[in-house]
Amino acid sequence: MERTQQEEMKFHGVFGIFKEGHKIMAPYRRLFNEITLAFILPLSIIYLAEIDVSSILHFRIALMPLDDDGNPNTSKDWASYVLYKLAYYTFLVIFSLLSTSAVVYSIACIYANRDISLKKVIGVVPKVWKRLMITFVVTYGFTFIYIVIAVSTMGLCLAIHGTTSLVIFFVLLLVYIIGFVYLTIVWQLASVVTVLEDSSGVKAMKKSINLIKGKFWVALAIFLELIVLIGVIEFVYYVYVVDQDLGEIWKRLLVGISCLVLLVPIFLYGLVLQTIIYFVCKSHHNETIDKPTMSNHLGGYERLYSPDEVQMEQV
Repeated sequence: MERTQQEEMKFHGVFGIFKEGHKIMAPYRRLFNEITLAFILPLSIIYLAEIDVSSILHFRIALMPLDDDGNPNTSKDWASYVLYKLAYYTFLVIFSLLSTSAVVYSIACIYANRDISLKKVIGVVPKVWKRLMITFVVTYGFTFIYIVIAVSTMGLCLAIHGTTSLVIFFVLLLVYIIGFVYLTIVWQLASVVTVLEDSSGVKAMKKSINLIKGKFWVALAIFLELIVLIGVIEFVYYVYVVDQDLGEIWKRLLVGISCLVLLVPIFLYGLVLQTIIYFVCKSHHNETIDKPTMSNHLGGYERLYSPDEVQMEQV
């Protein structure tokens, strides 16, 4: 990355990052369209289908007839629901990691002036995916522990009756939400660190925490904007497709397809912005973004570069 460009990125705010995202995607529209069809479209379909299927299973469980003892016959349906959830989260994680690997690697190659194509991305993604999986497991572990501690603490507050305990509960709830959002942003940046640096797991999280300092509010604003857009799409999909408020099947199908068409670019753009935030944070902390070094690191995934190529890039 050129020195002038790096200095400019240091001062990027929310608008500047959005503008940078559009600027970097425009010349490579075909590549990102191919990545979208290969990884992000299936991810979006899985994401929306879960809302529909979960609603059907909940409906079946609620309406199950009673057995001879007066208990609902829901054991099979609950088993189906649990198995479905396991399958859903498995595929969601797989396509999330594949999408993240493909987009982050592509953006980095563009910044490093490396040749990039869908064929090369597909060849590299499995290698990047394994590293991302380590970071995901570590982050999930921290998040799970955080949720258990937070829920247990808030549960104890509710168990103690009184106005004071209720106030403490809402204060803890606010702190929990803030902490959860912070962990999510750290995890997103740690995913980019895992792809672009020799770090994964706890090391990538520590690096992410250090990078986000000074640019947290910018990352938070972008995160909230994307979450609000996704939330609106979910709401429309649930009300007009799942709850069948529109009645006619063709209307529900039209709304469902519209929600999918809107969700796909949001997922793609979110991953692009996530990668750009990494470079902005690096620039903010005056960490040199060395193009030959980054190119060599990316070439390590491809196993296509040689010492002669490295020397030429350095020259």
